[in-house]
Amino acid sequence: MAKRIQIEQNGGPEALQWAEVTPAEPKAGEVRVKNHAVGVNFIDIYFRDGLYKAPAMPTSLGTEGAGVIDAVGEGVTGLSVGDRVAYAQGPLGSYSEYHVLPAAKVVLLPGSIDFETAAAMMLKGLTCQYLLRQTAELKAGDVVLFHAAAGGVGTFACQWAKALGVKLIGTVSTEEKAALARANGAWEVINYSKEDVVERVKELTGGAMCDVVYDSVGKDTWLTSLDCLKSRGLMVSFGNSSGPVEGVNLAILNQKGSLFVTRPSLNGYADTPERLKAMCQDLFSVVANGDVKVQIGQRFALKDAAKAHIALASRQTTGSTVLLP
Repeated sequence: MAKRIQIEQNGGPEALQWAEVTPAEPKAGEVRVKNHAVGVNFIDIYFRDGLYKAPAMPTSLGTEGAGVIDAVGEGVTGLSVGDRVAYAQGPLGSYSEYHVLPAAKVVLLPGSIDFETAAAMMLKGLTCQYLLRQTAELKAGDVVLFHAAAGGVGTFACQWAKALGVKLIGTVSTEEKAALARANGAWEVINYSKEDVVERVKELTGGAMCDVVYDSVGKDTWLTSLDCLKSRGLMVSFGNSSGPVEGVNLAILNQKGSLFVTRPSLNGYADTPERLKAMCQDLFSVVANGDVKVQIGQRFALKDAAKAHIALASRQTTGSTVLLP
């Protein structure tokens, strides 16, 4: 028997249950990972509260973790029992002591990266990889706005952007988070609780505005983000922490300067084992050479996942959050 966090119906943090289950055996093409650390992300809250629909109930949560393979299904090649591995893509179920998932979604973990670091970096780091290296073809000198710059993805983005020579303007809610974003390499920081974001972007750019805006907040920042773009700029909406963007009139993109908009996801970029491996190699490289330092701001026991969700939703966290089975 093994322990896992599960939900039987959508709801608040109180819906998370500490349950005992029999670990599933891997089928053909699958492996079972004994988790040593599990990543916590906003997408987990979306599945918990029902914004995103889980395939079935009851279900565990989570798509990110790191550990050791303890069972291998038929037909799996390149992975063996005892291998140190990490993963960032579904199916749901990483909030557990054991997780069965397709071998194609698992990558070997370099010996230089420990399990907690891996669980803290895979989803956020791969998200930054496709945002900064694929969604937009950024070059040195480009100016971008990145919301929630002191959060899990934001701390990666500030560092990676600096390494690329990109001028990243980060938005934050407190002076403490502003200091963190600056320490991570943000070119400039805007405290939106005290400053008007659009006006400050105008000042910082001399009226030129931003080449790209990266927005994981959603509903509350949609129009502000559009107003921070230069003509023909790119709006990258990749999250919904304040709720989904709804009722968009496409004509607004014309009115605000022939803007482009995309709603990307990790699964849309890491859609083959080869692409996933190449993205991971890029991520592992910038971590290994010190361009990006993985920062774990909070650690919780797996059974205390509800506390982790409360902290994340109330913006009390900085950097990455991990659960320890």
